[in-house]
Amino acid sequence: MKKTVRHPGLLLVLLTVCTNLLQAQLFTDKETKIIYGGDTSNMLRVIQITQPEEHKILLTPSANIQHNAPGLDLLAKRMLLSMRDSTRPGVGIAAPQLGINKKIIWVQRFDKAGTPFELYLNPQITWQSVLYRKGKEGCLSIPDISGNVLRHYTIGLSYQQKDGTYKNEIIEGFTAVIFQHEIDHLNGILFTQRLQEQDTKQYYPLATGVELYLEQPSKR
Repeated sequence: MKKTVRHPGLLLVLLTVCTNLLQAQLFTDKETKIIYGGDTSNMLRVIQITQPEEHKILLTPSANIQHNAPGLDLLAKRMLLSMRDSTRPGVGIAAPQLGINKKIIWVQRFDKAGTPFELYLNPQITWQSVLYRKGKEGCLSIPDISGNVLRHYTIGLSYQQKDGTYKNEIIEGFTAVIFQHEIDHLNGILFTQRLQEQDTKQYYPLATGVELYLEQPSKR
């Protein structure tokens, strides 16, 4: 009998691709109005949790986007301008932060030469390490608040490129932290919620002076 070799990781990736294709949407009329609103050569306004209606948008899970959706190129350009606003520059941004609940993010790749800013469509974390990294985080949509968040040190990432093709990567360190923060935005989760969540769990450091942790297994 021939032995069958299963690759659960590959199956997950294929399932992700099929799901994205079936669920991908265009921008709504309201979102299109935002994208083309005002001077289209300028950045879009980053919404804030201090405004109830905007806070509601930030807590709403986003939908997949079609890679060739009309208005996507313009939105991507204006998102990048918003993230690089000289008065409050960031290292990542998600479409919900501009009032658009679609799965689109920009991330600065500190793990690549030149630390480029790159666009990702429909990103999804497919794997995460048991090792955590603690680091200070803030958010363009949450004024005057920061905190030390525990994030997975390494993640597996599946995403769609602008030409429609899919890619998979293993990412670690600070760049992995940025991806987790921005993908949380796509799922309607803010870093302040992660702070509250980690307060309910126990973690222990690997060594003194090193901000690497493992989660303490819950007792049954």
